[in-house]
Amino acid sequence: MDGDETITGLMGRIQAVAEQGERTRLRDVIDALGRDSFIPQLMIPALAVVSPLSGVPLFSSLCGITIALVSAQMLAQRQRIWLPRWLLEKEIDSERLLSAAARMKRPAGWLDRITRNRLRVLVWPPVLWIAQALCLACGLMMPFLELVPFTSSILGAVVLLLSFGMLARDGLFTLLGFVVIGGLGIGVTMFVNGGTV
Repeated sequence: MDGDETITGLMGRIQAVAEQGERTRLRDVIDALGRDSFIPQLMIPALAVVSPLSGVPLFSSLCGITIALVSAQMLAQRQRIWLPRWLLEKEIDSERLLSAAARMKRPAGWLDRITRNRLRVLVWPPVLWIAQALCLACGLMMPFLELVPFTSSILGAVVLLLSFGMLARDGLFTLLGFVVIGGLGIGVTMFVNGGTV
């Protein structure tokens, strides 16, 4: 990766948009990322769910819906992204957005530095389609898990790992995403079954 094809570059674009007013619309963020940039538009709500913004009521649901819509269009292999107008017009306080972006810059820089061309088979079809389907499932689950502590952040971390693997063509991140979602699935199964898988 180089230039703006990094998480650090994406954070910079978001900060530039948030500095333009007291409130920031989702439409403005998407326009800044580029209308054909599906993966960045998948990563940004995932990053937001992992950040302190996840504590804002209904924010995780909003991000989950966005993740689901973007993932579905990636699976459908659309050339241009579409989001409903009501979602594009949703606003968030710009100070909160700037604060979250600033907090994410250090881990974003670390992720950018450790990227390598590894396990390439995990970032090409058919495994790529599995990763996109998992992102879709995580997004769909977020609104239903809004009141369960940490679950949206865990799902956001899974989407972030999978999408970063797609962006960087680094299958190690895809593998880590599979491991995290697998661990979450085992944990939920054990909880439901009273401690046994």
